[in-house]
Amino acid sequence: MTNEYDDPKFFEQYSQMPRSRQGLKAAGEWHQLKELFPDVSGSSVLDLGCGYGWHCRYAAEQGAVRVLGLDISEKMLAEAGRSGGEAIEYRLCGIEDYEYPADEWDIVVSNLALHYIENLETVYQKVFTTLKPGGVFLFNIEHPVFTSGVGQDWVYDADGAPLYWPIDGYFLPGERVTNFLGCKVKKQHHTLTQILNGLLRCGFTLTAVEEAQPPKEMLGQPGMADELRRPMMLLVRAEKKQ
Repeated sequence: MTNEYDDPKFFEQYSQMPRSRQGLKAAGEWHQLKELFPDVSGSSVLDLGCGYGWHCRYAAEQGAVRVLGLDISEKMLAEAGRSGGEAIEYRLCGIEDYEYPADEWDIVVSNLALHYIENLETVYQKVFTTLKPGGVFLFNIEHPVFTSGVGQDWVYDADGAPLYWPIDGYFLPGERVTNFLGCKVKKQHHTLTQILNGLLRCGFTLTAVEEAQPPKEMLGQPGMADELRRPMMLLVRAEKKQ
């Protein structure tokens, strides 16, 4: 997994994004993702790729007794550590490098991090192992429609207005290089079949699959109405049955 987030130029641009400055209320998918969270009160929560720690803080505010946020970016963790609570621990650690002790966590959450992972199924199996029976794996990953095309951007008309979103090489999973916030960023494209069937093969039961849409109150913001023209994010809730 590469780490562009410690690049000073990239991180400066990222820090200016509304979801960085304002937190979950500025995330267009939060109104849907929030509804997929199980009851967090009294639980232990592992956050894979925690970034600024917004979901860790949400879990603590909802009564989680133990929260661990993992990220490979020192800059991200420095921001996350500026606020939080006694229940939260942040650790510099990659998603693929964590030890995943057996039957350790009630909830594992990951927001916009798994599309950097080449072998999703390896991570799924580790998450299944570390969840307690009855535990929940909740994640938000970039949608395969979004990640499939070269460049991950609209095709624009002569006036700079977006014409359509190109999809190409959909059934050819693997690395995609895109220009994000003025920097080249490497991601991994996975098909919908890989994302969902991989969970089933690892023993999970799927309990929710949703494609993120911005709420009506955000549609007036620049570019938000275009988010209804193609899916950008895929929200998945899977459970390790008792």
